[in-house]
Amino acid sequence: MSAAAEDPSTVNSDNPENQAPSGLKSRLLSAFPAFASRNFRLYFTGQIISMIGTWLQMVAQGWLVLEMTGSAYWVGVAAATSTLPTLFLSLIGGVIVDRYPRKTILLWTQSLSMILAFVLGTVTLTHIVTIPIILTLAFMLGCVGSVATPAIQAFLSEMVDRNQLHSAVALNASIFNASRVIGPAIAGLMISWIGTGGAFVANGLSYVAVIIALLAISTTAAAPRAANEHPLQSIRDGIAYTWKHPLLRAIVLFVSAVSIFGWSFMAMLPVVAKQRFGLGASGMGILFSAFGLGSLTATFFVSMSSGRISPEKMIIGGILTFSLSLVAFTFAPGVLPGLGFLFISGLGMLSAFATMTATVQRLVEDRYRGRVMSIYLMVLMGLMPVGNFLIGIISEHFGTSAAIRASTLVTLVATGVLIASRPGIYRAWDLYRSRMEH
Repeated sequence: MSAAAEDPSTVNSDNPENQAPSGLKSRLLSAFPAFASRNFRLYFTGQIISMIGTWLQMVAQGWLVLEMTGSAYWVGVAAATSTLPTLFLSLIGGVIVDRYPRKTILLWTQSLSMILAFVLGTVTLTHIVTIPIILTLAFMLGCVGSVATPAIQAFLSEMVDRNQLHSAVALNASIFNASRVIGPAIAGLMISWIGTGGAFVANGLSYVAVIIALLAISTTAAAPRAANEHPLQSIRDGIAYTWKHPLLRAIVLFVSAVSIFGWSFMAMLPVVAKQRFGLGASGMGILFSAFGLGSLTATFFVSMSSGRISPEKMIIGGILTFSLSLVAFTFAPGVLPGLGFLFISGLGMLSAFATMTATVQRLVEDRYRGRVMSIYLMVLMGLMPVGNFLIGIISEHFGTSAAIRASTLVTLVATGVLIASRPGIYRAWDLYRSRMEH
């Protein structure tokens, strides 16, 4: 395998802004090396504010749909609609990310997302919102996200040095999970005080922070761009590269299964909160926050343990922890034990996924980065609608607890298959590296 694939970089390692300073900050930067980059610090600050707003909208949308329909099925449909475009458009998004400046792409996508949030807030506050309107705006937001998400992942390699990339990936995941802790809790209070429309407007305002941060970021080197070949050929090349790479192929296949059957329980948390635990909007926010707090803890753990725990152990151990804790959550006798199990499941799930994302970033050659990340994110996020539809239907007929247990069982089976396949994966990886070296 080429050196670029093993240790990619798109910035100059001699860049002064990325040199770790001496003094009191050295211990912090040894644990979180990405914070040595001014660009990453700007991005981190703006993005965490924006992501809190995103979680306000996600939680408020689920609650609004549940209040309008009283149906777990329609909650699942609404959640699926927002991620469905990722399944069909992510590959095109990856081609765009590999051809055009990633910072420019992010400025456009964040601005469009802000406009859509304001539109949803306006129709809700004026009481003209309907389920078709919610689904349409959710679908449009998903279309924007199918370009924005791979752009964010690829842009990380432009903001930090190669030795900071693993930390940057983990800390980027921590943005999502810190907002998962704070956003739902704020959303629950906001829904109680000013309604779901106010939460949507607040999300629109939150995009201002990340737009300002992006305008302030200055990268000194542009990432290599794909040749101006036909988009379909670019997509085929990205798929072929991913499939021929044994480790990338194994990760993508495993993520596919966990995306469908592992993550789908999130769509049912509003139903669990209201129908099982008898909680209102604020209580629902606490359930989301418990999982998010565990996830946040995991991302810091992954950043600090880089090089100390093998990725294989982190991935398998994390998924097993998630699955067993989620099953225990369905048997929880009350809210407090349930919160504990959600915390542990979040810790396990994000330990695995932050490690898998960092591994993909480390392995991929930069000329394929946008397309490979779009494939990875397509199976991670684009297949979630399948799980959301399935768990919504099963919940309607057999209850949410049974649906969550059934999905978790499939996740455990997929993990068992991965464990059994390790010898073959390693043999294929050794052969692949040998061919690349010659």
